[in-house]
Amino acid sequence: QRQRQRRRPCRRSVVALMLVRGNENALRILGQRLLSSKAPRTTPRLVLQNFAGIGNVPRSASVSSSWTKRLGSIKCLEWRGRGLGGGLGLRAAMSSAASGVEAEPFKLALCQLKVTEDKEGNIANAVEAVKEAASNGAAVVVLPEMWNCPYSNDSFPKYAEVLDSGDSPSTKALAELAKDLSIYIIGGSIPERLKDRLYNTCCVFSPEGEVVAKYRKCHLFDIDIPGKITFKESDTLTGGDALTVVDTRYGKFGIGICYDMRFPEMAMIYANRGVQMIVYPGAFNMVTGPVHWQLLQQARAVDNQLYVASCSPARDETASYTAWGHSQVIGPFAEVVASTEEKPGIVYADIDLKEVQERRQNMPLSKQRRADLYDLMDCRNSVGFKF
Repeated sequence: QRQRQRRRPCRRSVVALMLVRGNENALRILGQRLLSSKAPRTTPRLVLQNFAGIGNVPRSASVSSSWTKRLGSIKCLEWRGRGLGGGLGLRAAMSSAASGVEAEPFKLALCQLKVTEDKEGNIANAVEAVKEAASNGAAVVVLPEMWNCPYSNDSFPKYAEVLDSGDSPSTKALAELAKDLSIYIIGGSIPERLKDRLYNTCCVFSPEGEVVAKYRKCHLFDIDIPGKITFKESDTLTGGDALTVVDTRYGKFGIGICYDMRFPEMAMIYANRGVQMIVYPGAFNMVTGPVHWQLLQQARAVDNQLYVASCSPARDETASYTAWGHSQVIGPFAEVVASTEEKPGIVYADIDLKEVQERRQNMPLSKQRRADLYDLMDCRNSVGFKF
């Protein structure tokens, strides 16, 4: 209005607030500050977006220095912007989501399963392993990548299931198991059929037996190392188009699958969304496994100051694709919390997510990043899954 009175063109800019679930108080404070402050020449229009939701984030912002000073003390966001064309540099504080709720310690179990061509046998084997893990006190149980079928492009179409039909034997078994045992199950991954497409999909089950999250592998495993290994998942599979964060009673988990581990930007986005542990069901091979499997997990953990848990199938030397195995849990200081070798077995780890908060307080990397020199855009797709 002031601009119109001065006969100047109205320049309306946009500021996006990523609202952390359970942090409504910060929104209230922000609203009060907006209402009580004198409007600068360039008046921002506030756009609210649920932290766990999906949607496009506005990419332009123009915020005067006076607004930055007024709102900079609100810890749930930080931004920069100069002029109408300025890029939006926005970072949700990791501590807001991670430390807002006191998470209780829990026992994590990674089930390194032997996978065969017998689908019913694979399901039965997984059920027994989950039961064993729960009987030993595990509250969160993780299965490997492609645990119900051999890892091959020939197998994916044959073993694929329509997950939303109610007739998926793999997800039905895990849902009943989660409810009966009152545990969370991060169901590794299985081939999912959706119309004419196939996906490498992970379903997460709550202690009530509900599917509370679903993740489709975003980065497909297409590699060619001459004389050693060639594999192209894209020959049969389609990449996913959304990231998945799971809120549990124990904390906030991010989901990735195998090759996703190689992309640090994905892990950084998860950390910025308040994730305290990233779970990667994965099946590295005998070429990349020995040199990269643990290295990548430790890199993702220490860079983002969070736990990383990776669950592999057991090694089968007779299979067309031989998995490296070595399921393990890495702590936020890059320490190996628990691990196993290549044979079938269960890895247990006592997880206390308070350590994530402690490490982030000791080394406040999220506050020390130079947003004036570099930034990472969190592209929250308008398509994908929303639970």
